[in-house]
Amino acid sequence: MAGRYGRPRLVLRMRTVAGQVFLLQLAIVVLLVATAAVALVLQSRADSEREARNRSVAVAETFANAPGMEAALDSPDPTAVLQPRALAAQKLSGVDFVVVTNTHGIRYTHPLPDRIGKQFVGNTGPALAGHVTTEKITGTIGPLVQAVVPVFGSDGKVIGLVSAGITIARVHGVAEDQFPLLFGAAGGLLLLSAGGTALVNRRLRRQTRGLGPAEMTRMYEHHDAVLHAVREGVLIVDAEGRLVLANDEARRLLGLPADIEGRKVADLGLDPSTARLLESGQVVTDEVLAVGDRLLAVNQRSTDQDGGPPGSVATLRDTTDLQALSGRADIARGRLRLLYDAGAEIGTTLDVVRTCEELAEFAAAHFADYVTVDVVESVLRGEEPTAADTGKVVRRTAFSGIHDDVGLYPIGTVIRRVPDTPLSTAFAAGTPVLERDLAAFSGWQKQNPQRARQVVERGLHSMIAVPLKARGVVFGVALFWRSEKPEPYDDDDLSLAEELVTRAAVSIDTARRYTREHTMAVTLQRSLLPHGLPDQVALDVAYRYLPAQAGLGGVGGDWFDIIPLPGARVALVVGDVVGHGLHAAATMGRLRTAVHNFSTLDLPPDELLWHLDELVTRIDQDESGDETGGERAGSDPNGARVTGATCVYAIYDPVSGRCTMARAGHLQPVILYPDGTTRLADVPGGPPLGLGGLPFETLDIELPEDTRLVLFTDGLVEDRDRDIDDGLTLLRRTLAEHTAGTPDEICEATITRLIPDNPRDDIALIVGRTRVLDAAHVADWEVPSNPQAVSEIRAAVSGKLAEWDLGEEAFTTELILSELVTNSIRYASGPIRVRLIRDRALICEVSDRSSTSPHLRRAATMDEGGRGLFLVAQFADRWGTRYTAEGKVIWTEQPLP
Repeated sequence: MAGRYGRPRLVLRMRTVAGQVFLLQLAIVVLLVATAAVALVLQSRADSEREARNRSVAVAETFANAPGMEAALDSPDPTAVLQPRALAAQKLSGVDFVVVTNTHGIRYTHPLPDRIGKQFVGNTGPALAGHVTTEKITGTIGPLVQAVVPVFGSDGKVIGLVSAGITIARVHGVAEDQFPLLFGAAGGLLLLSAGGTALVNRRLRRQTRGLGPAEMTRMYEHHDAVLHAVREGVLIVDAEGRLVLANDEARRLLGLPADIEGRKVADLGLDPSTARLLESGQVVTDEVLAVGDRLLAVNQRSTDQDGGPPGSVATLRDTTDLQALSGRADIARGRLRLLYDAGAEIGTTLDVVRTCEELAEFAAAHFADYVTVDVVESVLRGEEPTAADTGKVVRRTAFSGIHDDVGLYPIGTVIRRVPDTPLSTAFAAGTPVLERDLAAFSGWQKQNPQRARQVVERGLHSMIAVPLKARGVVFGVALFWRSEKPEPYDDDDLSLAEELVTRAAVSIDTARRYTREHTMAVTLQRSLLPHGLPDQVALDVAYRYLPAQAGLGGVGGDWFDIIPLPGARVALVVGDVVGHGLHAAATMGRLRTAVHNFSTLDLPPDELLWHLDELVTRIDQDESGDETGGERAGSDPNGARVTGATCVYAIYDPVSGRCTMARAGHLQPVILYPDGTTRLADVPGGPPLGLGGLPFETLDIELPEDTRLVLFTDGLVEDRDRDIDDGLTLLRRTLAEHTAGTPDEICEATITRLIPDNPRDDIALIVGRTRVLDAAHVADWEVPSNPQAVSEIRAAVSGKLAEWDLGEEAFTTELILSELVTNSIRYASGPIRVRLIRDRALICEVSDRSSTSPHLRRAATMDEGGRGLFLVAQFADRWGTRYTAEGKVIWTEQPLP
């Protein structure tokens, strides 16, 4: 407007005298505050640097002259002695580091352990000459001051250096502490200035009694310039509905002519809704009106507030472009929300097929009408995909859509990709394909022309194919089909589909890796578990083993075993290794092998568990480091033991009907008696294997014939949704309901009743039905400690063998018993007993009170003795020794004809 009237206007001329005085006072106050602030900052920097030098020198000299410094530097490992002291001194003194070096500048201490043993960064020359030096450097933590002081030995020579440093920013706080005072004073000055300006302004207004013509003209020019310059339409309408004022922007937005002031709003040719709103004077806020091809946001207020003239003022703002941008922002926000939801709903399990199904279900519900997912078969098996597999042969793994039959390949179909089609080419390159119009048949139909026509006839008109790719290898493809929406897929849809499939591909590849590891662990575990029942007659045994469901708990370390023992006995073992995966399976194999080896020594259950505990302890030491604290490759970085196991071991003797059991942190076995009653075997609880230090105790109990002995792991009775006590109650109830069942039937009923569809832990179950040998198949004699008794026992044994119709074995049996009884008479003391057992083999046992075991040796040509046990070993199928509380038993086994 200044240009319109041909005269320039200065800023000061547009203000009153009071305003000019106020601006001058404000400028002076701001200048004073700025000057004081600069001076304060400069002074603070100087004080901060001086304080940093003094503190670093004080800390370094104090640490260098500390008692024991010379002894620490002369020790074999100065770092072990000085590092804790340096860290404590650093923390107490408030410096950033305390570093001790040798005379060559090699660090002994540092706050970062990985820098110990490296060269010190700084000037060490003056300190090596016996002087204290400080320097200002810029390190990784910012500008800092460090001091280097010498450490003198008892002979007065420099034997090391100590450096302490602190960043200037750490001690720089003086200016900040004084800034509140400075700004408070400035605020006070401003308040005084404002008060003085108000007094001057009131004085001038009283003297002038208002503004003059020149001031009024300038005010009008200012308001007029603002009114016509803003990019917002302004309309003023009086109480009679006449247009009082319209600025240039309002004329442009509403298409109004030039001479409109004073005319009725209804006569301006506006659309009815806009005219009604302007005439009504109604108060509205950001109400959107469609005027032609524009969207206008209208705000309207009354002008008669505070005594003004009646009427209304309306402002108009063009929001057409804003609405378009808002629409695109809403679309982008919706897609981001879609991808976020996809991350939460896709990949919830570590199962390849289920992850593909989740991708199809989610995309069909939010993005496409039909979704199919094809995956290379090797990936479904958990194998590593190769470039040779890319897109050639895939299997339809998942399908989801609004209808079931639309002509697409069904789930499970093996699809061999035809070469030279857009899909095959895109798969080879790992790039997506966008088919906007399927009916154009641009080449995609070559895969199966007949099926392609069916797909188009049933309404599918647009398609996006995105390869499933992870780590640079394509292992499948996701296809998105559209039928209900008439619009074809566009580039934005393609981008969204790529992002969606990329995220899903990572989850599928993760599931594939887990599947591979799970398969390997299951294979390893099954190879280490028994593959059948051994030949024995003491127990009628059945077992079940179920690995944990893939993706939930993983393969664990549960194991079981049925081990025949000498004397027609049998051992039952059930154990559980802590953890899951290959490590647990491998540890389980080691423990099972160890139990087999220990059982060959015919140890009682408590001694066997003690040896097994020692073995687990050694395994722990190998896994987590040696006893001196050193770590080995593959150990737990925290030094914690990585192996733990529980076990229950039971030995049943069918001759006496007695069962001896011991357990190490394992659940108690359940006994089902022939009358249907159940009880938990009261086996004394021992610590889990690997803890060590506590003995194991045994339970010796007599079991009637046809009693069921049930051993199991905790996965059978414990679950996320079921307490272990409830599981044991349910197990006992199930056993009681199947008293007449065979062990196999009891196993099946127990698994069906107690195991969920997707178990989270391994499950091992053994059910053994006791048998008792007929007394007619056992013969027992007591032999006097007299050599003449050997012939008598031989005659008695021959008679019993003839009674058993085993006369052909008489010679061999007499020879074996002669040797064993003669040795007992010669070398042992106390009563000697001989027992024959007719089982799946002929078992001969000679027991005495001696704990000395005979040893097999090869006699020389001229030796008169030493051939007895050699002959026994040649004639018997197996032989050995087991120890009892009273002495020992030497046993042999001969195959029956």
